[in-house]
Amino acid sequence: MVTQLTEIISRSVWYGWGDPARARPLDARTLRHLRRMLRLESVDASHPPVNLADVRVGPVRLDQSVLSELRAIVGPGHVSTAATERILHAGGKSTPDLLRRRSGDALGAPDAVVFPGSSDEVGALLALCARRQLAVVAFGGGTSVVGGVEPLRGGLAGAVTLDLRRMDRLLDVDPLARTATFEAGIRGPAIEAALAPHGFTLGHFPQSHQEATLGGYVATRSAGQASTGYGRSDQLVKAVHLETPAGPFDAGSLAPGSAAGPRLLDVVVGSEGTLGVITRATVKVSPAPESKVHGAWSFPSFGAGAEALRLLRHHGVRGDMPHVCRLSDTEETASTFRLGGWKAGALSRYLALRGQQAPALALFVWEGDAREVRARRRRSARILRRAGGIPLGPVPGKSWEHARFAGPYLRDRLLTRGVFVETLETAATWGRLADTYGSVRRAIQEALEARGAAAHVQTHISHVYPDGASLYFTFLAGLEEDGLAQNARVKAAASHAILAAGATITHHHAVGLDHAPYLAAEIGGLGVRVLRSIKDTLDPSGIMNPGKLIPALPGETATNTEETP
Repeated sequence: MVTQLTEIISRSVWYGWGDPARARPLDARTLRHLRRMLRLESVDASHPPVNLADVRVGPVRLDQSVLSELRAIVGPGHVSTAATERILHAGGKSTPDLLRRRSGDALGAPDAVVFPGSSDEVGALLALCARRQLAVVAFGGGTSVVGGVEPLRGGLAGAVTLDLRRMDRLLDVDPLARTATFEAGIRGPAIEAALAPHGFTLGHFPQSHQEATLGGYVATRSAGQASTGYGRSDQLVKAVHLETPAGPFDAGSLAPGSAAGPRLLDVVVGSEGTLGVITRATVKVSPAPESKVHGAWSFPSFGAGAEALRLLRHHGVRGDMPHVCRLSDTEETASTFRLGGWKAGALSRYLALRGQQAPALALFVWEGDAREVRARRRRSARILRRAGGIPLGPVPGKSWEHARFAGPYLRDRLLTRGVFVETLETAATWGRLADTYGSVRRAIQEALEARGAAAHVQTHISHVYPDGASLYFTFLAGLEEDGLAQNARVKAAASHAILAAGATITHHHAVGLDHAPYLAAEIGGLGVRVLRSIKDTLDPSGIMNPGKLIPALPGETATNTEETP
């Protein structure tokens, strides 16, 4: 498995997502749908990325004495200033990140990429970088879509990216406590492969599963596609080891419960590399499911479907909630039916005869003991039917699961066809969910159409809680000449709409660079100062991931932007 993952990493493309061998070309049906939906003939043209040799990279700012000190810590083969390696670490995987690299702009690349092999090496590297005044960016799978791994220098002498791919071991499994301890650089598939012989699963499957790492999960407070059943990463983590410029810091406890003061684990979870580098974590694991049952239901509207999910969460038997619980709005459902390869057209006609002219499609997956899974599905079906749902069988859910990691690859193909595509997400209470959905959707649509172009916005609920649910927006339009400005316009409009609706600025994509200007509106000025005081304690030199998470307050100079070198 390790060899397979190493091969995938080595094949990862510098301008897009993951292993290009997994990508599939857009078929004729999809192209016709895009032309009709976006009134865009340019989808027939190709807009490829520049050649790798033509990508612009800034000069290395580190002198030989610094490079020699880095090599002395990790070994000469684990420090790179090669242009290709720097380009691969020049940012994350947001659409703006990819647009920059596709156009040949990697001027913000780090000065060096270092591959530590242990917590001790990470600690020594941080001490060196603090002494030399070098910015440090922790890099797992590099899948951030909010600027979380942009190697900003923040006024420091240079920037070093620490890639944790060598730190990828399972360290311990406690089958009685149902916990496992891993090094932070282990990727999603390797986590599952390591737990399988012990009969366990982490159950954390974000769309970035194939690329993202455990350290990234914890640092960004991520949520996986099955988090309604297994829990988000912040619910799964028990303890972490953090290497900081001030020294090693162990947060959390393996005890089943504790009243020993404020939970310092929450200082680290979601800290996004601004306090130190997570090098290992202990997480809760679950028995690998014996059975998996899929279900799909259709509702007469998105609002009706959302109410059905609320009833399922509030009035269902405890533990009956599906592990995967997704509800598409009518726009996303229509696209799914048009492009689905499972007799979706006939299904759409059947629903129209049943009075659902513009249906909202819900997909569910229940996991666990075979007999109990079937019973949970039956009990859930009674609630869904009373809420106006029509059962559609398992095929749509199985189809979604088969392709659930394909979205980022599709984006690469769309960008090559001149289509701008991006996502953003939020979460709101049940009482505010409808207003949040409507206002954010309008803001995105209006911002995309501000230049007279056609646009498409679709949304789904991806996670369900007792008090509310998440909203995940996907939007497409023709790519403007300045795609970065286009993205910034849409992002700002959506973010202001989210704040005005009283929703959270981010549900599972983290804060990073993009959301930092809006964080104070959510946690307050005093909350920002609390975060700063923690950072000042653990990172007194300010070298850890400058410009991310912690915003500038009114009257201060923002540090989350800088000139490219």
